[in-house]
Amino acid sequence: MITDFKQIPVRSFDENVVKLIGDEWMLLSAGDINNHNMMTASWGTIGVLWNKPVASIFVRPQRYTYEFVEKHEFFSLNFFAPEYKQALNFCGTKSGRDFNKSKETGLTPVESAHGAVYFAQARLVLVCKKIYFNDIQPQNFLDQSIAKNYPLNDYHRMYVAEIVQVLSK
Repeated sequence: MITDFKQIPVRSFDENVVKLIGDEWMLLSAGDINNHNMMTASWGTIGVLWNKPVASIFVRPQRYTYEFVEKHEFFSLNFFAPEYKQALNFCGTKSGRDFNKSKETGLTPVESAHGAVYFAQARLVLVCKKIYFNDIQPQNFLDQSIAKNYPLNDYHRMYVAEIVQVLSK
């Protein structure tokens, strides 16, 4: 599929990431073109770690997307224009175990050169390669108010991934 994305250098990425992730949300996609899943996320980071441009994502083990992130080396973070908020809401509230999210939302999956799945309708895509993970440990909360985010004790797994490609429209 031909898309109208252009690749930009990672260090040319110039967005307010607090607004981008926290307000606009991102669609995390993992798997391959034949078998993938996606979930909406509003928690994450983008920055530099170990002299690499990185994104950090947080996925609870019971999420269907977790299986795909665990199995695959690459994933994508997709950012959309405001008119896709309803599709993002669907992907954040429905499970891929029960729904074909691409079909239900009309989002068109595309395969990156690294084999990661991203979506043709996105305005910005970060293709990421996993380089580290760690499970959130409640005994390490220095601010005890964080615990209220885990009433079921279902702590996230954090993945740090190198941003290997940035696609923009």
